[in-house]
This record gives sequence, C-alpha cells and structure tokens, in this order.
Amino acid sequence: MAYVNNNNNNKNGQRINEMIRVREVRLIDDEGNQLGIVATQEALKMAKDRDLDLVEVSPNANPPVCKILDYGKYKFEQEKKLRDSKKNQKVLKLKEIRMQPKIGSGDLDTKAKHIQEFLDEGDKVKVTIRFRGRELAHTELGFEVLNEVLKRLTSAYNIEKPAAMDGRNMSMTISAKAAK
Repeated sequence: MAYVNNNNNNKNGQRINEMIRVREVRLIDDEGNQLGIVATQEALKMAKDRDLDLVEVSPNANPPVCKILDYGKYKFEQEKKLRDSKKNQKVLKLKEIRMQPKIGSGDLDTKAKHIQEFLDEGDKVKVTIRFRGRELAHTELGFEVLNEVLKRLTSAYNIEKPAAMDGRNMSMTISAKAAK
C-alpha cells in the first residue's frame, strides 16, 4: 500500500493525505478526470479504496486542487524531470587572462590563442591588464594591448563589459557571439 502519513509537509510544500486541513477540495482522480468539489474526508476515502494517496497539487487555489495518485511514483517523476532539466543546462564559466602593458608580441599571440579557445568552448573571458609602479601613468598602453588582443581573435565575439580601470587593473569581459 502506498499510503503515506507524515506529520509534516514534504520538502516541496505539498500536503499529503491527513495533512490536508481544508473542508473541501477540487478533486482529480488517478486517470485525470475532474470529479468536481468533494469533501476532503470523502476524497481521502476514495484514495484509500484505490490504495493511492491524496496529494494537494495546487494549495493556493480556492478550493485547493487535490489529485489521487501514487505519491512515491509522483515524487520519482518530479525528481527525474529535475535531473533531466539540469542535464541540459550549460554552465557558464568566467575565465580570466592576465597580462601586463609591456607584453611582447609572441606572448600576446599565445594569450589571444588561449582566449580564442575559451570563447570557442562557450566561456566568458575577462582580460585583465595589471599596472605596476609607474606603468599606472600610462593607462593608454593598456587600451592598446586590449585592442590588439581583440584584433587577433578569429571568431565573432561580444564585448560584455568594455575596457575600464579598476584600481591598478584594467579589464574587459568578452563572450562568444551566439550562433544563429
């Protein structure tokens, strides 16, 4: 028998069987047919007769909507849907590339190649230029380096946050352009 009698609500906030404290409910049977507004005790009796549970699926409705179903199976289906939806999600990562304003051409090529790889994987990239000492007096060199990095990228990109100073660092954030 799939009859559940907990003393509290489940983690989804749904009430089951005796936890339903209203006088009348709008009832849906195990085949999906609407039986109309029924007294809660009668709905519980109908669920018991079928060896199923009475589950409150819409508590905010007036009167609340309850469904006769196998709660264990229902809970399993809900968890399965949640797992499937998480499986299809793409987790966005923010990768950071750091460099200095007096970077050499070969090193700049290597950094640009790494940025391109991150963009191709679908990650966002934060390009940061760190200024040390007197370099801070020549922030225009940082803008030149960032523009040079953008010139060396081969695929399309979006500039999400343009180059801006933040303390001793200048940074910008870029992402890959969405394919149509």
